[in-house]
Amino acid sequence: MPRFRPRSPSFHDPGTSPAYQLLNEFKDRLASKTLSPELAHQLFGKLLRQPVKVPERALNSFFAALARAPPSIACPDGPALAIALFQQMARAGRRPVTAPTIYTYNILVDCCHRARRPNLGPAFFGHLLKTGIREDVITFNNLLKCLGDMKRTEEALDVLLHRKPGDLPDVISYSIILKSFCDDGKSQRALDVLRMMRKKGCDHSPNVVSYNTVIGGFLKEGEISKALDLFHEMKQQGVVPDVVTYNSIIDGQCKARAMDKAEAVLRQMVDNGVRPNTVTYNSLIHEYSTSGQLEEVARLLEEMKTQGIMWDVFTCSSFMDYLCKTGRIKEAAELFYSMADKGHKPDVVSYAIMLNGYAMEGSLVDMNDLRDQMVREGVVPGLIVYTILIGAYAQCGKMDAAMLVFEDMLKHGVNPDQVTYLIVIAAFCRMGRMDDAMEKFSEMINMGVPHDTNVYECMIKGYFRQGDLVQANKLFTEMKNKGIRRRPQKGSGRTHYV
Repeated sequence: MPRFRPRSPSFHDPGTSPAYQLLNEFKDRLASKTLSPELAHQLFGKLLRQPVKVPERALNSFFAALARAPPSIACPDGPALAIALFQQMARAGRRPVTAPTIYTYNILVDCCHRARRPNLGPAFFGHLLKTGIREDVITFNNLLKCLGDMKRTEEALDVLLHRKPGDLPDVISYSIILKSFCDDGKSQRALDVLRMMRKKGCDHSPNVVSYNTVIGGFLKEGEISKALDLFHEMKQQGVVPDVVTYNSIIDGQCKARAMDKAEAVLRQMVDNGVRPNTVTYNSLIHEYSTSGQLEEVARLLEEMKTQGIMWDVFTCSSFMDYLCKTGRIKEAAELFYSMADKGHKPDVVSYAIMLNGYAMEGSLVDMNDLRDQMVREGVVPGLIVYTILIGAYAQCGKMDAAMLVFEDMLKHGVNPDQVTYLIVIAAFCRMGRMDDAMEKFSEMINMGVPHDTNVYECMIKGYFRQGDLVQANKLFTEMKNKGIRRRPQKGSGRTHYV
């Protein structure tokens, strides 16, 4: 007859001890998103007063669950709560709760990073050393993240390079340092560390993630040539680029408006057996759309369909923008209203594109209906949306409605920019309402909004049309005295209703 070993109690065993029942309640509350910090401290206080020790594994499992808990209304920050409960346990003194282990400390130091309280990480690490518990590579890696968060990356590198022989760093340890340097805008320093890794070899050799981190850092700093050099270098070192590598290079070339080179990298990517994804195409589509090359946008969108590459909100918005710019507003609207069915909730950019399409078409009823829907859906309008609405009313000469939107924008803490003011001032000038135009012009200057020749020329022409040559000449002299010169106009992606 086989012998059965007794099963160790789990969190959901009926008849477990009161301590287990409390941990069960913790986990159930956490799963149902009803564990508030106040209740957590109350339950944890009861746990500390239990006569039976809570096993190490159960306690660590609880802290780990808190560390990974997604934010909720009741518990907006699980990692911060884990730290607070540990501190409550430490203040309780020698209670009959199993002493923290290396796993407990690893979870807590990681929580310091996740909870954006990195200054506590070194403190917990120091406490760990005093206990005599031997740290491991995970402990060090979590400590390195905290030091990086505190902009103490050189210190983190020093910690990494001076570990004990038994605590050799791995490639993940180095990658944490690389990311910290790149996040601080010190990608050249990250490159130095990358080459240090390569010299050490073995378990320290940089992998594709290491190279991707530094390439991304250079691109973020606008150092495209350095990113490309490193891209070629990684291939020479036998590290095979992945989709993230290719996407970074393609995006960098797109931002540099080197579209022929970006397309060449795309072909190279396919030839090397790396399948492009939505991110790949979005970079190309965005730049072609921004530069007005709508035929290229249509080509890439069709290519994505052919290859079965899923669209996301950005792709849908790009196609809507293409349709609106080619006068196909009805098709754009059909795509917009079908986005939710495809699992893509329209964002503020999607709404802005459709609002602008309706505005350009002069369909103010449709525009207002869509604006109301935007409010109902809880999508917060930004400056671009407000500017589109103001411009649409201004274009039709409905300045009372335009100014109501303008006031609503200010009430919601959104400050108008140069384009917004120019739209309003130009509309008042066209209507001969120069007092209103001057009021907005003065307000613009008083608020410190940059003003160039466009707004001055608009005001000057307005006064000329009214026959007020004195005021026109006064503004012309003021413009010259301020040293304001005509600047080449760059596309802002917004419609200028002037």
